[in-house]
Amino acid sequence: MRRWLRVGRTVVAVALTTAVIGVSLATPAQAVSIELPDLSSGEGPTSAIVLLLTLTVLAVAPALLLLTTSFTKIIVVLSLTRNALGLQGIPPNQVLAGLAIFLSFFVMSPVLGVVNTDALQPYLDGSITFGQAFDIGRIPLETFMLANTRPEELALMVQVSQEPPPATPSDVSLTTLVPAFILSELRAAFIIGFVIFLPFLIIDMVVSSGLMSVGMIMLPPVLVSLPFKLLLFVLVDGWTLIVTALVGSYG
Repeated sequence: MRRWLRVGRTVVAVALTTAVIGVSLATPAQAVSIELPDLSSGEGPTSAIVLLLTLTVLAVAPALLLLTTSFTKIIVVLSLTRNALGLQGIPPNQVLAGLAIFLSFFVMSPVLGVVNTDALQPYLDGSITFGQAFDIGRIPLETFMLANTRPEELALMVQVSQEPPPATPSDVSLTTLVPAFILSELRAAFIIGFVIFLPFLIIDMVVSSGLMSVGMIMLPPVLVSLPFKLLLFVLVDGWTLIVTALVGSYG
């Protein structure tokens, strides 16, 4: 008897749910319109515009961080250093990413300061329009990327984009400059990673040869060489040398 009561309750609940959904679909939806203030005027932005800009910046911040700053080179070099040491998960990815972010802010602080002083603050004060703020703010960023982009990568991207050859490097469009900058950063990061790998590779070869000479072929060479690589890295103050080289490469 109780079983049939539970079945009956289930049937009634399904019927009520279906009825509610049908009434909801039958009710005509009301149109919602959103009006944004005019950005072309010289008046200061309202709180709604500031909130909209904040949400937009937060949405595109990861892409901007990866593509227009020094973050790419720094995180690649730190990851290659960890692989060269033979450590798969130490330091964790969160630690490497956090260190790369703070080093990127340190390297980019002069550029970000100019953008804030010349573009962001005048726009928030209402002295310039949004378009003028964007044109002013992109100049320091483009100058930084041009200073760290090889002419070969820049010429390659101009050729691939099939754009007319620019008169000067500063005339290159942003969509062409960003991938050229990324290619240059990856090339520099792999060169630094190659230099980092060499001493640890020599240690692995020496340990492997020593184990084979004494007949200990069943003992993994990586297990024996890891303490020596860590000792070498600590003695030469490896993290300080790597951070100094990374920051100095943007001098």
